[in-house]
Amino acid sequence: MRLLIIGTLEGQIGAASQIAIQRGAKVQQADTVESGLAGLRSGHGADLVMIDVTLDVAAFIKSLESERISIPVVACGIGNDTKAAVRAIRAGAKEYVPLPPSTDLIAAVLEAVAEENYAIVHKDKKMAAVLRLADQVAPSDAGILITGPSGTGKELVARYVHGRSRRKGHRFVAVNCAAIPENLLESELFGHEKGAFTGAIARRIGKFEEANAGTLLLDEISEMDPRLQAKLLRALQEHEIDRVGGAKPVPVDVRIIATSNRNMEDEVAGGRFRDDLYFRLNVMNLKIPALKERPDDIPVLADHFVKKYSEANGMAALPISVETRKLLAAHAWPGNVRELENTMHRAVLLATGDEIGPEAIMLNSERAAAAGSDAAGDAATTAGLVGRTVADVERELIIDTLQHCLGNRTHAATILGISIRTLRNKLKQYGEQGFQVPTPGDGERPNA
Repeated sequence: MRLLIIGTLEGQIGAASQIAIQRGAKVQQADTVESGLAGLRSGHGADLVMIDVTLDVAAFIKSLESERISIPVVACGIGNDTKAAVRAIRAGAKEYVPLPPSTDLIAAVLEAVAEENYAIVHKDKKMAAVLRLADQVAPSDAGILITGPSGTGKELVARYVHGRSRRKGHRFVAVNCAAIPENLLESELFGHEKGAFTGAIARRIGKFEEANAGTLLLDEISEMDPRLQAKLLRALQEHEIDRVGGAKPVPVDVRIIATSNRNMEDEVAGGRFRDDLYFRLNVMNLKIPALKERPDDIPVLADHFVKKYSEANGMAALPISVETRKLLAAHAWPGNVRELENTMHRAVLLATGDEIGPEAIMLNSERAAAAGSDAAGDAATTAGLVGRTVADVERELIIDTLQHCLGNRTHAATILGISIRTLRNKLKQYGEQGFQVPTPGDGERPNA
């Protein structure tokens, strides 16, 4: 993990750095907010920032947001200044850590805010076959396309490949092509020069340069605009990129791994994805099966998530009852591993007694079951919709589904059968209309 510490912290900087280094972190330090931002813009990325609370934390976080630099921020300061801690949290800091530093507290923050546990839990022979193939191709520099339904763990497999490659000592940088607006993705990938466009207040190194000598993951690449696909193809062919507003090309040495939850042959045939770029990326294809196609993974993953979220919530890990295991095995898991993870997270919180029983399991099918499985029940459910507009029903369905997914956009879009871009547009519209939209991690039903 890469940790950036901003501020002098009155001599406590050395102690905090040493604790982080002992926990495996690579530490950089900057004295001021501006020098910290300059380092991030120049490609010296970080997985976590710890900033002195006496500095302008709010301005720092605002700059990160305006420049689309996504990094969790933890404020820290000498003593126990409650007011300073509250200001930092309100400004957007994830945590406040009092100094002198506690070894256990620093370790807990590093683990909780910037978790780097990418082990792939599996038992099913189909998943084992995928990982064997990944082991074979990892040492090469060949382009890899990882395909499979949303929620199956495509990014996890990409990190697995990087960790077994010759580039494992260098950076793994991920870009979600579906989460960044089209007009900003070019700058995110290739960087920009100061003044290249409105808001470009300084030179910004893009993800290609940040990942130099390492691996760049282009997540959900099928969402990329065709115009940008052409520029990406040139970067892969020529091993150089052009910063937005730049005067000369910049050489790069990057291994590309791409993922998609779509049928890429259909995307090419439909003219939505360039065939030459597809062939360049698809030297090797790792196809991850849906969770329902690898049933032996369900019980081991369920146990893994129970342990994970029990520890995260300071609770004892309860055993999963036989009845619950049968229920989990019978479910179709349209949201795949991500849905199972969310389900077991809820189960840990809802379970009572000495084990996790069926009453703690909330599945997508329960709403339909509650409405009744016979024709009379279906008719009653339909009658309850009469008099309401399609827009109202659609909004409630989308928000309810997003809430069920703990705010996870990709998972919700998969269950709803719409693209993540369509979902984002809908949620933006609902927010502008004054409705509360669940954010990642939300666990309660929002009030419209």
